[in-house]
Amino acid sequence: MKRSTDYFLSSHGGNLPRPADFDAKLAKYDDHKTEIAAELPGAVQWVVDKQIECGVDIVNDGEYVKAANGGAYTSYIAARTTGFDRRERPAGSTPKRAFVAERDKRDFPGFYESGLWFAGSGGPIRPGFAQPGGAMPDFGRYEAVCTGPVTYVGQADAAKDIAALKKALTHAGKTDADGFIAALGPLSTGAGTTNLHYKDERDYMFAVADAMREEYKAITDAGLNVQIDEPEFATSWMFYPDWSVEQYRTYLDFCVEIINHALRGLPEEQIRFHMCWGSGHRPHTNDIEFGHIADKLVQINAQAYSFEASNPRHAHEYHVFEDVKLPDGKIIVPGVVGHYTDLVEHPELVAERLVNFAKLVGMENVHAGTDCGIGSRVGHEEIVWAKLKAMSEGCRIAGKRMKG
Repeated sequence: MKRSTDYFLSSHGGNLPRPADFDAKLAKYDDHKTEIAAELPGAVQWVVDKQIECGVDIVNDGEYVKAANGGAYTSYIAARTTGFDRRERPAGSTPKRAFVAERDKRDFPGFYESGLWFAGSGGPIRPGFAQPGGAMPDFGRYEAVCTGPVTYVGQADAAKDIAALKKALTHAGKTDADGFIAALGPLSTGAGTTNLHYKDERDYMFAVADAMREEYKAITDAGLNVQIDEPEFATSWMFYPDWSVEQYRTYLDFCVEIINHALRGLPEEQIRFHMCWGSGHRPHTNDIEFGHIADKLVQINAQAYSFEASNPRHAHEYHVFEDVKLPDGKIIVPGVVGHYTDLVEHPELVAERLVNFAKLVGMENVHAGTDCGIGSRVGHEEIVWAKLKAMSEGCRIAGKRMKG
């Protein structure tokens, strides 16, 4: 991945707004597959050009294919893997893990029962979830299950993603090294699924890692950077609400082993790892503290680490790097603008945040990023582009400040 001692490079979390016509087709993917395949290169060209116009240095394809049928960022992988199924939970059985914000739900029961937990500030209410004034959905009725060997069958789809981004980069005068494609991490792919096929959880998760490695390898073999999307590295703390910090840290040792198995043999300099505390608009008072997990994070065999750093629960945690040493050759990509509000960050604030990190780990080891994907969490696409422009301007201010 590129680095610089002259200025701060900028990137983002992945998800970006889509052209309106293309977005409408994606929402009904099964009805428009042929049209979407034909229009994907043009849509990717549009979003690459928009990023460059905003001053973003390391760009992506907007994660467009992951939006098919209105799906979450995890949904796309269902069509690219085998071995997974969904069933109604057997009577008397308990979920594999708790609600996505279980620790917060225990402290704020009225908030979650109100349905306001998903509306939040900034970003639309997605269909199928609780509306303000409504009850929470029944997340425990159905469960994902592994019923056979987990294999990767998405080679053709991944090739289309790669071709579209490479073509757009060439047209824009960028090199492959300036582009990245986000791919689902092994934890986010399989950790929430009940294993009904493999001997134990370890064998099961190693099989998931083997399958996902094929997507990562296809991206790096093409000369592009791959971002491993793994919010579960931090959000699993919510899934196991009765665990102590030490129990969670032990679990993260297993997670690091699984992730590194998925990355084995791949060029570290083309790998960026993204984790966050979940994009849900909720109190987040029970998020695991960054200081409890940062030393585990830097054991992952990636060159760059992307994480939330701008929102009110985590903006102070740059101090973690006073105690946690960033290994040589590594890069951090802290979020300096966020999805948590429609307010556009001032470039001076962006610069201040970058300088705080740079003073601790070195300017060449810091890229500017966003807390998470902002395409579907911010109220309107105009605000997304304004945030990216503010980030870019903040990079220039911070660079001048660091160079005196």
